[in-house]
Amino acid sequence: MRARLLSRWFAAALCALLLAACAAPAGKDAASSDAPPGCPADARALPVEALYGRWLARFDGAADAASVALHAHPEYAGSVRGSVTRGGPASPHTSQLAGDVTDDGILALDESRDGRSISAVWTAELVPASCGKEFKGTWRNAADDRTLSFVLTRASPPSP
Repeated sequence: MRARLLSRWFAAALCALLLAACAAPAGKDAASSDAPPGCPADARALPVEALYGRWLARFDGAADAASVALHAHPEYAGSVRGSVTRGGPASPHTSQLAGDVTDDGILALDESRDGRSISAVWTAELVPASCGKEFKGTWRNAADDRTLSFVLTRASPPSP
């Protein structure tokens, strides 16, 4: 009799554990709870206009932040075009940027130093607690696959 009660108790506990595991959010969905009320959980919920304006990109190992400017892409609705400027006032270098938010909610930007070929690729996820003002991701050099982590932070309000 006691063995039967323990067996039933064990089966009930196992069922409760499995139900709790199925109901609990996993992976990226768990991060969505980090978003304050009214703020997007990922970049898919942001209107493209929220990407327009000035941003600061801070790369691991770099002393200075790069300046990023994004605006509406003139040829592709829902996409952005812009520039990234690195280096100090004495030796700035500007590259072109173009991209969009993927179906997976990733901000994807192609960088071109010469305006013809892709020199680097940026991929970043929205930080849910930032309310649309910060992305964290990876910059990958197209020539040698070198990667750097970066944080892209809103520097000014969106511009039209």
